[in-house]
Amino acid sequence: MKIAVVGATGLVGREMLTVLSERGFGDAEVIAAASPKSVGKEIDFAGRRLTVTSVDDAIAQRPQYAIFSAGAAASREYAPRFAAVGTTVIDNSSAWRKDPDIPLVVPEININAVKGSDRIIANPNCSTIQMVLAISALQREYGIRRLVIATYQSITGTGIKAVRQLEAEEQGITPTERAYANPIHRNLFPHGGDFQPDGYTTEEQKLVDETRKIFGDPSIQITATVVRVPVVGGHSEAVNVELRRDYDLDEVRRLIAKTPGVIFYDDPAANKYPMPILSHHRDEVWVGRLRRDFSQHNSLNLWVVADNIRKGAATNAIQIMEELIGDR
Repeated sequence: MKIAVVGATGLVGREMLTVLSERGFGDAEVIAAASPKSVGKEIDFAGRRLTVTSVDDAIAQRPQYAIFSAGAAASREYAPRFAAVGTTVIDNSSAWRKDPDIPLVVPEININAVKGSDRIIANPNCSTIQMVLAISALQREYGIRRLVIATYQSITGTGIKAVRQLEAEEQGITPTERAYANPIHRNLFPHGGDFQPDGYTTEEQKLVDETRKIFGDPSIQITATVVRVPVVGGHSEAVNVELRRDYDLDEVRRLIAKTPGVIFYDDPAANKYPMPILSHHRDEVWVGRLRRDFSQHNSLNLWVVADNIRKGAATNAIQIMEELIGDR
């Protein structure tokens, strides 16, 4: 097995290497590829040191799989070149998510969207992954009419520059490089991605487009607000779900609790509910604060938390690869 990790020196790329090692790929031939400025550096993997190579060199080695976390521009340039030599690409950027010919996959939900001839597969946005997994059983059993979402997203979703900005601000130091125009220490702001002409951000639009595509249901009405918070352990989401018919709350609880990859953690009387401090370095999606919405028919509220670098990016991509290895 030969696997390339493209963007291996970044925050998500390093986590991909960690997850590969944890999930039994420590003996695989792993190619760590990155931008020219990182070529020649060494990086840890499964108790050994890998020398970072160029993406061109990685393509020349014809790996069976290439897992990308190098940004949309790099994915658009290099993913087709990997595919042309027979490599299956699993891409973590936004480059291919809207393409109707590219499957957008959360393996617990829609791995069957991948056909044998597919050579590029898109990994959804982190905030989308955790939400759709949490509510996937509700879509299957009841159908979802509408979603109202507020996300509270970790700075790690922006990358290492955001982490360094927070660390500098915590120490009272002016950051040498800023990921955000506004301070993030002891602050939050309703800004994730770029603002669109309609007033929504690109991060908010992803929740709309990607949820519909993963569920295969363009009729779901979705509105979202993305908030960036000074947290490193994962993304949190308040989700209001309007179902297509009435429900039994205990049955909803059972459905969510038995969803693969989900931890149902809901005992408010004992102060037990999902928090980023619980999800950090974990692969599961945590769900709690489940309750009926008395203001709207067939509606309920829940709270969803997951490590955006793990299940929201690295783990989901490697789970896709695991499923494909099993099928091929």
